[in-house]
Amino acid sequence: MSAFSSLFKLLFKIGLFASFAAFLALAGAYFHFSPKLPAVDTLKDIRLQTPLRIYSSDQKLIAEYGEKRRSPISFSEIPPQFVEALLAAEDNRFFSHIGIDIKGLTRAAFQLAVSGRIKSGGSTITMQVAKNYFLTREQTFSRKFMEILLAFRIEQELSKEEIFELYINKIYLGHRSYGIQAAANVYYGKNIKDLSLAQLAMIAGLPKAPSKFNPITNPNRATVRRNWILNRMHALGYISDQDLEEASSAEVTAKYHTSDIELRAFYVAEMVRKELYDQYGENIYTDGFKVQTTIDSRLQTSANHAVSKGLIAYSERHGYFGPEEHWNLQELSEEEYLKKLNKVTTFGALEPGLVLETEEQSIVVQLKNKEPITIPWEGLSWAKPYKNVNRVGKAPNKASEFLKPGDLVRVKFVDEKPLLSQIPRVQGAFVALNPDTGAIISLVGGFNFTHNKFNRSTQAIRQPGSNIKPFIYAAAINEGYSTASLINDAPIVFHDKKLEGNWRPENYSKKFYGPTRLREALYKSRNLVSIRLLRSIGIKAAQDFLELAGFDRSKLPNNLSLSLGSADITPLSLVTGYAAFANGGFKISPYFIEKIEDPEGNTIFEAEPLIACSSCTPETSEQNTEAAPENNNLAPRIYDEKVTFLTYNMMQDVIRLGTGRKALVLNRSDIAGKTGTTNDQKDAWFSGFNRDYVASAWVGFDQPTTLGRREFGGTAALPIWIDFMKEALKDKPENAPQTPEGIVSVKIDPKTGKLAYPGQEDAIFEFFREENAPTGYATPESSGSNNTTEEIF
Repeated sequence: MSAFSSLFKLLFKIGLFASFAAFLALAGAYFHFSPKLPAVDTLKDIRLQTPLRIYSSDQKLIAEYGEKRRSPISFSEIPPQFVEALLAAEDNRFFSHIGIDIKGLTRAAFQLAVSGRIKSGGSTITMQVAKNYFLTREQTFSRKFMEILLAFRIEQELSKEEIFELYINKIYLGHRSYGIQAAANVYYGKNIKDLSLAQLAMIAGLPKAPSKFNPITNPNRATVRRNWILNRMHALGYISDQDLEEASSAEVTAKYHTSDIELRAFYVAEMVRKELYDQYGENIYTDGFKVQTTIDSRLQTSANHAVSKGLIAYSERHGYFGPEEHWNLQELSEEEYLKKLNKVTTFGALEPGLVLETEEQSIVVQLKNKEPITIPWEGLSWAKPYKNVNRVGKAPNKASEFLKPGDLVRVKFVDEKPLLSQIPRVQGAFVALNPDTGAIISLVGGFNFTHNKFNRSTQAIRQPGSNIKPFIYAAAINEGYSTASLINDAPIVFHDKKLEGNWRPENYSKKFYGPTRLREALYKSRNLVSIRLLRSIGIKAAQDFLELAGFDRSKLPNNLSLSLGSADITPLSLVTGYAAFANGGFKISPYFIEKIEDPEGNTIFEAEPLIACSSCTPETSEQNTEAAPENNNLAPRIYDEKVTFLTYNMMQDVIRLGTGRKALVLNRSDIAGKTGTTNDQKDAWFSGFNRDYVASAWVGFDQPTTLGRREFGGTAALPIWIDFMKEALKDKPENAPQTPEGIVSVKIDPKTGKLAYPGQEDAIFEFFREENAPTGYATPESSGSNNTTEEIF
């Protein structure tokens, strides 16, 4: 007994000494590592790497930029069952321990003593927060000790809920997802609060090994891990027997979901990304900026559809190019060609399809992820072989004349009916603005951003052709001309040594019509009238007038070709200039970013556009204080209101009587606009507006070449504008400008522009500024025609 007592005392002393030595070692380690520990209070202000997100004005997601997909959420937004699932999987004593788990650490220490390495860390959630935010991932004693010390400090500084929130927002969960909200989106395409118990348990199993237990790449292992967590939850009393049975037997429904893009406006998204990058640099990809653009999702969708439809229609008018590729089906199994087909990109409404069979007047086509479909002859018969833009081949009589099994083609659906189509080689652009603020409400930079990222709306420098004529006519009215002034539409020849040869401008009709009123010359787009008008007012006066609207003077030619649109402009600069006609004469600046917020929702930028407001001008603002914009940023007036009213009114006749008559289908009297076509039909334009919207459409090839003899602004570009305005103006009341003071309506003779004589049957009403209304009367014999060629040296 005494021997046993002596042994016990010896062991007690040894244990006491070992404990004291361990205490000294720990104390020494603490004093050694403590000064090296980072400040824990920085966790309260931590900024997680969060991608840049870009939204429409009505909060539709347009784009997301950043390597890490992350959507931080607060503890209160975490489903209680997920909290329980994660506790069961990672740290079931989290809400009761002081930051470390003694059992886990003892196990880790034993592994270190036996193998010399720590195989399992025994880390609590708090310790993992310390490691994820402050430390490296190396498995060494010094790192583990610092992790423990940090865990103690974190528990002193933060609540359990704050620690849990930091953990679930930081952890990597596979497929570029960081945090549980992002993981819910990536694997299930849902918000974390909308997931089932089985899905929550699946995500709770990912932190341990995101690749090994991934439900997409390793569904079997992931299911085992999920069911282990569910059994743990049941053992801990978190879920019932029925919950366990149902969740454990649930099928794995995870699949990869890309960012939930709600609106296709990628040209705009790239504009925003570049703008922010120029200002903030690489930080835009990690700082969690939220950008609200000026884009209206309904109208952007309409613009996308209109441009796509218009370019495809042009392409099909000029014949079928043939299949994109041919695959030898004899060398490919069904599984192989389906896999290959699924890798072919879909461009907008044009789906890739593989021809499986050709019948007499139909084809059977395999689409991506769908059953084969049959395209009947009505969807094929348009496909005359393309020769060039001016010539197509003979119409086919049967499908086998131009298609065979193995051909890769494009298919579109119209009213749910499948039709053969093709990717257009022609390009286009479309921009629509709010004419009072300059807010870009829709912008399309080409047929498809994925197909070609060049933004023609902002970067393509093209000639506007007759689209510039309204500015020349408005400048003339500003110089004293009236809408009824007569200008001779007759041949003219310019002899100039600077030119390679004599310049003989013509009308598109190749005809000449003699003295023509300004109004008629504009809506019929008479070139010779425009040239004589510019020559009369002077090139400098016209350049001054155009420069006021924002056109770059260095891009405006210093010769009479300016009257025919030989300037160099972008679609955005053109539509910005047209806004002055729509808003009554004010200069607005286009913009596309409405607001920028930081991750906490604080506004760090908000647009303050200059507002066009006729009733808010300084001379009338005292009488119309209610109409003034809140920010009191008034746009400068650049054109006399009477000049813009008369120009607007003349341009309404472009649609009522002239080259824009196709727009009569809109059945509105408040719309106005102008077609534009350049030499050899290299560019086709239509720009038009009412008081609510101003928009420009352009069609052309990236390398300027003719669109074809029968392609003009009214055939190629106007249908795009019409399709957009059909949606934009739906259910909107008529909104034309009010007749300003100083404008009078007078009955005139349409041939001479003079006052109509009493009883004249063909008299028409015309608007004039009071100071230049006609005073002389026409006579029944009044008429005039002068088609003599004028030569200028």
